[in-house]
Amino acid sequence: MDFSLEFTPDLVAVFLTLFVLEVVLGVDNVIFISILASKLPKEQQAKARNLGLTLAMVMRVILVLFAGWIITLKEDVFFIGEMGFSWKDLILIAGGLFLVYKAVTEIHHKLEGAEEEHAGVGRKTITFGSVLIQILLLDLVFSLDSVITAVGMTESLVVIITVVVLSFGIMLFASRFIFAFVNKHPTVKMLALSFLLLIGVFLVAEGFEIKIDKAFIYGPMAFAIFVEALNLAYSARKAKREKARLHAVQLRPQYPDVDESVAVHAALTGRASGGSVGLSRRPVAGDDTPAADEERHGLG
Repeated sequence: MDFSLEFTPDLVAVFLTLFVLEVVLGVDNVIFISILASKLPKEQQAKARNLGLTLAMVMRVILVLFAGWIITLKEDVFFIGEMGFSWKDLILIAGGLFLVYKAVTEIHHKLEGAEEEHAGVGRKTITFGSVLIQILLLDLVFSLDSVITAVGMTESLVVIITVVVLSFGIMLFASRFIFAFVNKHPTVKMLALSFLLLIGVFLVAEGFEIKIDKAFIYGPMAFAIFVEALNLAYSARKAKREKARLHAVQLRPQYPDVDESVAVHAALTGRASGGSVGLSRRPVAGDDTPAADEERHGLG
């Protein structure tokens, strides 16, 4: 590994390939971070997203600088039968299982969570620190896989670090819009969780040295995104023709005091009070006496 830089057609092709891969992995990071951050109070969500992405970038750059040590993680440390396992394999298996667990749990809570879960009974305390730790764990898994792939494609540290910084700069700028879009459309959120589940299974398989071409992962994902984009466009046009407001199906909130619509508004506004909800202090008064000029109909 070196810091030399010589522009060649092959180097440009490697740069573009790595950039696309980093952006794709960056979107995965943003989706996962957005799901975790949505459980925090709305004033902490942007901080969690930005800090999570920044730490992921720093972690990836540090791993690139220790690329020589990263390569040694591929050496087998123990065997089960004839199958050897390295530290890289163990990290990928643990990270993949964690990702599968989080995706399945989130889908369950959104669709078929028990009523006592939504009523707040037995609710676990969600803190900024606990969310940040979970983000860092998955950042480590994504970063390790990304760095090993990058080191296998080029030995130029300048190229790898430049790609990482550029891609994460784009993700940092786009994170709030991705967060808002995913939370605004429940079908997109379910699709995103399905992607995370698929990636988790892929990581576990890779940890067991079952080689799966990434085209078989990202190809169906791209097709699913294309189909969902057509569905959203069709629904929007239909609602416009009928002059009706488009209402998406509402998923169950895991916690009763987490209003995702408020979170989306808070993510997209620059005002300090953006997204706040106030309650009127006026007493509620009812008047069952009909007005004098009100005409009564039917059984009334």
